[in-house]
Amino acid sequence: MDLFTYAEASNNRGSELLADRMRPISLDEFIGQEHIVGPGKLLRRVIEADQISSILLYGPPGTGKTTLAHIISKYTQGEFVKLNAVDATVKDVREVIDRAKMTKSMYGKKTILFLDEVHRFNSSRQDALLPAVEAGIIIFIGATTENPFHYVNGALLSRSTLFQLELLTPAHAMIALRRALADRDRGLGGMNLSADDDALEHIARMANGDIRRALHALELAARATLPDVDGTVHIDLEAAEESIRRRVAKADESTQYDVLSAFHKSIRGSSDAALFWFLYAVEKLGMDPMVFIRRLTVACSEDIGLANPQAMPQAVAAMDAYHRIGWPESKYIISQAILFAVSSPKSNAVAMSIMRSMDLMNQVGTVEVPLHLCDAHYAGAKELGHVGYLYPHDYPNHYVDQQYLPTKIKDEIIYQASDQGMEEKIAINQRKRRAQRK
Repeated sequence: MDLFTYAEASNNRGSELLADRMRPISLDEFIGQEHIVGPGKLLRRVIEADQISSILLYGPPGTGKTTLAHIISKYTQGEFVKLNAVDATVKDVREVIDRAKMTKSMYGKKTILFLDEVHRFNSSRQDALLPAVEAGIIIFIGATTENPFHYVNGALLSRSTLFQLELLTPAHAMIALRRALADRDRGLGGMNLSADDDALEHIARMANGDIRRALHALELAARATLPDVDGTVHIDLEAAEESIRRRVAKADESTQYDVLSAFHKSIRGSSDAALFWFLYAVEKLGMDPMVFIRRLTVACSEDIGLANPQAMPQAVAAMDAYHRIGWPESKYIISQAILFAVSSPKSNAVAMSIMRSMDLMNQVGTVEVPLHLCDAHYAGAKELGHVGYLYPHDYPNHYVDQQYLPTKIKDEIIYQASDQGMEEKIAINQRKRRAQRK
């Protein structure tokens, strides 16, 4: 069969894309996620026994969530309904529930509802689903690329078993590519087609584990390559490079939060990691540099503070540079500020003092300002008792011990300087002042 005959045959099958034709229809065909659907694993056992309960499938795009739901539909003897949260309404959900009630009462059959991209379902639409799940009217299967603890109602999450799918590897993509080349019914096996190993390896590597994208690239290379004189379509490395040029970066919202979290945590301990996560996020994931500059500025107070007060001006200067000269030129200034922050001595004394203040506010409730601290710049202040304030500059070392906090907490210590960096001098001064207390 030549390329054009194959194309005509494909059209007769509904012009389905190769990735759709090669979608696994059984657990034995499913690629990857061995930790949840490998032999003997819980999810595999309940699918094969048609005993599936409500579950949530969570993982990056291209890891097989929709495919796994499709396989469940092949194994179940019950009704299987699919909705996409992007366009499904509360009315759609209620119609599914009403049909499920009728199906169960008339035929004794269960209904499985697969809700793709469940993170796009707002709280009210998820609430409409919950009673039917609790009553066992429907079995819920949700798929999401976003952290379900952020986007799925706690009640619905608690009634579902969470399965986390992992990124697939180039080795998984190679299995799919070779399977597509060999399959005569659904794949490209009916073509007079050959592909070099380095061409397939390039596609698998650039697809970054996304099997759908790898199969799209293979099909594009097959359709765009002219046959040799003997009619063979030969996919070499050059053809593969033309069909897929850049590695796909996974940049869904949860991933962006995770990268930002990794960046902040790295500021506390690794110059290499902090710089890498910043540049990876901006250059590979397309994230806004300002997100990281803001986080850096916060870290300069939360994690460095008075141990090195110069870290904050560096971060603010980086923010100003980004506004003035833009990207990519400002990457040097921002990177410098990041490296300065990571290399600085660390102290979380500022953050701890804030937490201590908030705790005390919650404990004591309403408090009165000590009379000697009240405003006394008006006639009659003395008659009201607003006297006794000691002006520190009139005393040695410009300090005098007196009550500054509310009476209820007058002896509390809120800010305790560390012995790190420049803050060590503050700690020494604190000890001297506290020694003067009566």
